[in-house]
Amino acid sequence: MSKLQIHQFEALSDNYGYLVHDPESGSTAAIDTPEVSAIEAALAEKGWTLTHIFNTHHHADHAGGNLALKEKYGCIIVGPKGEEKLIPGIDRAVGQDDIVELGFAKARVIDVPGHTRGHIAYYFGDDDVVFVGDTLFALGCGRLFEGTPQQMWTSLSKLMALPDDTTVYCAHEYTQSNARFALSVEPHNAALIARSKDIDEKRARGAWTVPTSIGLEKATNPFLRAASNDLRATIGLVGAADVDVFAETRARKDKF
Repeated sequence: MSKLQIHQFEALSDNYGYLVHDPESGSTAAIDTPEVSAIEAALAEKGWTLTHIFNTHHHADHAGGNLALKEKYGCIIVGPKGEEKLIPGIDRAVGQDDIVELGFAKARVIDVPGHTRGHIAYYFGDDDVVFVGDTLFALGCGRLFEGTPQQMWTSLSKLMALPDDTTVYCAHEYTQSNARFALSVEPHNAALIARSKDIDEKRARGAWTVPTSIGLEKATNPFLRAASNDLRATIGLVGAADVDVFAETRARKDKF
């Protein structure tokens, strides 16, 4: 089985776009459609033809280019069942544990509501990669625009259950500001302190901080670390349930 080829590129002001290519079949998917011109430039650079769009959720910086790209390429649009009426041009609506095929590659759909009600992620287990949209960021997680803390905590717990070496492709370059917040709530985390320095060095030279990995996020991302005694002590919730620790951490980030 041929390995997926993944091409990452910048779009809009702080989005990342992704093309996923199965070299054996020639099939190519765009993970979300933040900016048509950036996607077309990436396709031209790689010499690939767009056959699919895999939407994670309905926000305009993720599905806004669907119709223009479908009109040009005739691609198949896959998106979340919970947002079927909000995804422009959708051909197939999918949910938890559905299988999405890209040529000979297969992705398992994971329901990860919280940022939006129907948000999904695409997990290519054979290639150890997951595309998480705005649910999980490097050192962060999405704002709870439509969901509850319990929904988001359940969603993040599903992602935490993936193998530690899973590569995580998220949709925005927010890591440096996320690191500043993370240090404010877990100031004694040595792995986080070291990572923050590395992030500052990368951003100083214009380098990307994405992708990340499940293992790295579990070690440093405060939104995955509700069990951390340091975090709990800092926010004053030593004996609380994990979901309550998460909820307070998310509320503090909203005001940070």
